[in-house]
Amino acid sequence: MKRFNDRKILAAIALVTMLVFTIAGCGGSSDVASDSGQQADKKVRLLYVQWACASAETHIMAEILENYMNYEVEIMDVAAAAMYQGLASKEADAIFTAWLPLTHGDYMKQLGDQVEDLGPNMEGAKIGLVVPEYVTINSIEEMNAAKDKFKGQIIGIDPGAGIMKASAQALADYGLDYELVEGSEGTMIMSLKEAIDNNEWVVVTGWTPHWKFAKYDLKYLEDPKTIYGEAETINTIVRLGLKEDLPDAYELFDNFAWSPEDLASAMVLAEELGDPVKAAQQWIDQNQELVQSWLPEEYKS
Repeated sequence: MKRFNDRKILAAIALVTMLVFTIAGCGGSSDVASDSGQQADKKVRLLYVQWACASAETHIMAEILENYMNYEVEIMDVAAAAMYQGLASKEADAIFTAWLPLTHGDYMKQLGDQVEDLGPNMEGAKIGLVVPEYVTINSIEEMNAAKDKFKGQIIGIDPGAGIMKASAQALADYGLDYELVEGSEGTMIMSLKEAIDNNEWVVVTGWTPHWKFAKYDLKYLEDPKTIYGEAETINTIVRLGLKEDLPDAYELFDNFAWSPEDLASAMVLAEELGDPVKAAQQWIDQNQELVQSWLPEEYKS
């Protein structure tokens, strides 16, 4: 498994990362799609965001492609918008972490006709504002009265994430006198841990499945205006033409489906080991029946 080093890919990703929500869609042709020898070359390119769920999904798929199907796999972590543009421009082949219909809905509105949605690989996902269980309020509507305890901040993640757009909408619709703090999943987790260690109040942008719910006693604040939507699905999205170019990889991606418990166990393992590749390998070894159900027939053992 290796990281992207193609200048054309890096330039495209850098451009869309800067543009984020202002991307207009469309994209040029690419040698990824036009190479008639692609199936023989057995190369596949995967994009993901540095979120626990996306990392676990992508590394597990990469290990299966490499060790069961003899693919050369290239992966790259990018901003959320760049995942979709990378597929639309045919600079990459697949992503496994499209949260729909709300969280990544804008990206699909802009680029959905330039990619192929293979449908949910997991159902029952959720996003919202999360607090430690010991916090005594239970609804977003109660947050203004508790502003001082929360230090007037909602701890967020990277600005391109759909949950950040939803949180900005929540600030407006609930009239919250709070600052939405941008950062990353890592900085959000650090703030959550520090607050819990000191028994302080903190509110973060959160989602499930995520290993933090196994490690800490947490709860979602009720969202009576449903700004964060109802239950979501996590979908697999591929570039147009993948089915014709790499039919066995396409079949694997189309077969890929698991439960929130499966994903949660993969994320917990990655957190415990501190190495996404080793965690993916171990998870695959421990879940052979499920992995075998994803493989095309010719690769089943």
